[in-house]
This record gives sequence, structure tokens and C-alpha cells, in this order.
Amino acid sequence: MTNRVGAVPSAIPAARVIVRRRQRSNLPMSRQALLQVLCLLITVTVLFPIVWIVSIALDPRNIARPDGLNLIPPGATLDAFAQVIRQPTQNPVSFLQLALNSLVIAALVSVASVGIGVLAAYAFSRLQFRGREFLMIAVLAVLMLPAIATIAPLFVSLNKIQIGSFNLRASLVGVALAVTSGQLPFAIWNMKGYLDTIPRDLEEAASVDGANRFQIFWRIILPLSKPVIAVTAFFGFIAGWTEFYFSWMFLVGDTKSWTLAMTLNGMVGQYAASTPWSQFAAYAILVALPVSAVYLYLQKYIISGLTIGGVKG
Repeated sequence: MTNRVGAVPSAIPAARVIVRRRQRSNLPMSRQALLQVLCLLITVTVLFPIVWIVSIALDPRNIARPDGLNLIPPGATLDAFAQVIRQPTQNPVSFLQLALNSLVIAALVSVASVGIGVLAAYAFSRLQFRGREFLMIAVLAVLMLPAIATIAPLFVSLNKIQIGSFNLRASLVGVALAVTSGQLPFAIWNMKGYLDTIPRDLEEAASVDGANRFQIFWRIILPLSKPVIAVTAFFGFIAGWTEFYFSWMFLVGDTKSWTLAMTLNGMVGQYAASTPWSQFAAYAILVALPVSAVYLYLQKYIISGLTIGGVKG
């Protein structure tokens, strides 16, 4: 009987909180209408470029812009998609080969940025060593440096690594290393900010139970870091999948080692006068689909990782 009586006063504050939340949610009609209109404008702004590019890809007239507000143009066909999948340009290389090359770069960049970045982030977050502050500032300074400024030194450095007929600079691995060098500063700082939010009490409890540093990192830190690892891996995948500058400068000669971004740039004619716009639009859609699929797969981790990782750094 005592427990029931004592439970009533404790439930009163909770009920008051619920009532207050309901009162706050009952916005005036004018404000609700304004918010609805704002959301509608944002939706139209976001969807309009997508509708435009889909309409161009389906249009057999190969026009540069739609001549109406219809989503499905007259005589709509999927011939542009079939053509770019078979052979996007005059070069004897298929879309699947180009996608495989881009996938190799994207996978290597994603894995390397996460693997190296999480180790460095854990060291900066948990370990105390000489030069720690200086190294953190140095990593931040590299993050501020534009990627295009590193093309020349990376070209010279990677070009010196040659084994027989294999030249690291002129390979997909070399391009992946160059892109990873630009992704690592972001990966380190992003994951460090997340690791700082993990309570140290968990590591101390595991240490009392006899776990060593590696076991703590592998069994406690990594499982709790899935959101930020997903975010870092996703951005690394995007950087490798859409990479253009390093590929254009490093992968010269053999067109079979070209990437999707290089071929998309090659489809643009001089002054865009002879560009096959239907094929260009279809090709752009096919390039964007894998990134969208990866984002949808990692969405729940990405949202939580972006919100938590940016709180403390």
C-alpha cells in the first residue's frame, strides 16, 4: 500500500511534462501553414534538379533542357541508359569496367581512412605522449589545405615507386593513396570527437577485469564507435567514387584504367556544343545510384554519428 501511495506523487511531474509538451506541439494554424509552405519549398528545391535530370535522360531528342514541366517527355525511352552501359564514349571501355575501377578506389579509400584514422583518433583521444598537441594542430593544418595543392608533390613521390613495369603513380592503388592522404585529417578529427564522448569508466572497468589496451580497443571502443565509423567510411567512399583530379593527372594513357568521373568529364564536347545530353544525364544517374544505396544502408549510423561526433572535439 505504501508503494502505491508513494508512486502517485512521483508520477505527477511526469504527467505535467507530458501536458507541457502537448501544449507546445499545438502551434497556431498560421504558424503551421507557414512551416508547411516552407517544407514544401525545400522539397521542390531539392527534387527539381532530380526531376530535370531524369527527364533529360528519358528524352530521345537529346536536348539540353526540358521544354516543358512534364516528368516523362514525349517518346520517352531508355536507350540512353543502354548506350552508356554498353559503351559511354568512343573509348573501348564499358560502364562496368569503369564502375569497377571507381569501386576499387572508393573501397581502398574507405577502408584505409577508417583503419588508419580510428587508430590515430584513439591515440589522440586516450593516450598522453610528447608532441600530442603539435601533431593535432598539424593534422588540422593539413585538413585546411586544398587537395589540389598536393597533386604535384604526390605525383613526384608516387612516381618514384616503381617495381618492374608497375608504376604506383599510374595505378588505381596510387590514386587511392593520394585520395586517402586528403581524407585522413577529416577522419582523424571526426572520430576523435566521437571517441571523446565515450565514458572512460568503461575502459577503467574493463582494465580492472584484466583486459589489456588492445582488448579494450577491440571489444569496447570499436563496437561503440559504429556510428562514426559508418560516417567516415561513407565520406571516404564518396571521395573515392567521385574522385577526378588525381585520376585525371595520374592515370594517363590506358583508358581501361579510367574512372567514372573521368569518363563523365570526357562526354562533354567542346563548349558543350556536341554533348550527348541524354546519355550524359543517364550516365550521371547511374553514377549517383551506388552512393545513394550506400547512404540508405548506413543511414541510421550516419545520422547518429554526425550528431554525436560534432558535439565534442
